[in-house]
Amino acid sequence: MANKITTVLFDLDGTLLDTNELIMQSFEQLLDRHYPGQYTRTKILPFLGPTLAETFNAMDPSKTEAMIEEYRTWNILNHDLLATPFDGVPETLTRLVDNGIRMAIVSTKRKDMVGKGLQLLGIGHLFETVIGLDDVKRPKPDPEPLLLAMQRMNVSKEEVIMVGDNFHDIEGGKNAGVLTAGVAWSLKGKEFLSTFNPDYMLNHISDLYGILGVSDK
Repeated sequence: MANKITTVLFDLDGTLLDTNELIMQSFEQLLDRHYPGQYTRTKILPFLGPTLAETFNAMDPSKTEAMIEEYRTWNILNHDLLATPFDGVPETLTRLVDNGIRMAIVSTKRKDMVGKGLQLLGIGHLFETVIGLDDVKRPKPDPEPLLLAMQRMNVSKEEVIMVGDNFHDIEGGKNAGVLTAGVAWSLKGKEFLSTFNPDYMLNHISDLYGILGVSDK
C-alpha cells in the first residue's frame, strides 16, 4: 500500500498567489528603461520562475545587483495593487489544515516578499515553515530548499508532494524524491508544464482533496 501524503510543499507565486501581472509589469518597466524595445511579454515569460540573479546575470552580470534592486523596489510598491489569490486558495488550504494536512512554502523569492504575499492572502498561519531564497545556497530545481523544509518538519520524502506552476517546482520535487503536482493555471500553460511529467495536474486547487483523501464537504 502506498504511503499516505501528509505534507504539501507549495510554491507561492503563480501557484497560490496570482502575481503574474505584478511580475510581468515589474520586468517590463525595468527592461524598457535598460533595454528599450528589446523585451516583449513573450520574451519576458521565461523569466518567471528563475531567480532574479539568474535572469539578470544572463543579460549583463555587471548590472545584476542594480537591476535586482530596481526590480524589487517597483515590485514592493505595487505588490498589493496587482497581486490576488487564485480561486479557492484560502478556503481549500484552510480545509486541508483542518483535516490534518501539514503545509510549507518553498519559494525562489526572498523570505520578506513571501511574507508579504502570505499576509495579503491571510493564510500565513497555515504553514509550518517558509523557505525563501535567502534560506538556501541553491534554489529550486536543486533539492536543497525542499529537503530543508522536510528537515524542519521532520517528514520523510514518501509522505510529501510538491505543488507548483513552473518546471523548477516539478524538477525540484523529482530531485528531492517526492511526488509532484503541476497547476493548470500556470501562466506558461498546462501543456508546457505537462512536458516535465508531474505525478498530478491540478485543474483547480481543490483537486488536492482527492489526492490527499480529504473530504470536500
